[in-house]
Amino acid sequence: MNQSNNLTTQTQPLSQLVTQIAQHIEQARSQVRQAVNSAMVQSYWEIGRLIVEEEQQGESRAAYGKQQLQQFSQQLTACLGKGFDVGNLRNMRQFYLMFPIHDAVRSELSWTHCRALMRIDNPAARDWYLQEAISQSWSARAMLNGKLKMENGK
Repeated sequence: MNQSNNLTTQTQPLSQLVTQIAQHIEQARSQVRQAVNSAMVQSYWEIGRLIVEEEQQGESRAAYGKQQLQQFSQQLTACLGKGFDVGNLRNMRQFYLMFPIHDAVRSELSWTHCRALMRIDNPAARDWYLQEAISQSWSARAMLNGKLKMENGK
């Protein structure tokens, strides 16, 4: 009976310790995800900039755009693996064109958020959704659902 009380007493502080450790690990994991996501968004912006400024001389599309993106896609995929299909390269190019000022790219938003924002044609509305997504910690899905409700007058 005394041994049972000792076990209960020992388990309680251990559970609190495990909870504290788990919280620290989850916080660290969240920070790592945020850092990786931020680096990827910045990288995609830079890829978009390079495509537009270096290969397209600042034009929204090169005269030979489809073939050029296809060639980039093949070479990047051979070199780096998946993630560089023509559609993704178009998204990166569009991302840069919609957010040509580097400081306008917010580290709080994921690539999914950025792609959703690119679907919003009105710059004022896009900026509003960007600010709300950050201040309200909206997921990209919540942001799109809000946009669709507003468009449908709900």
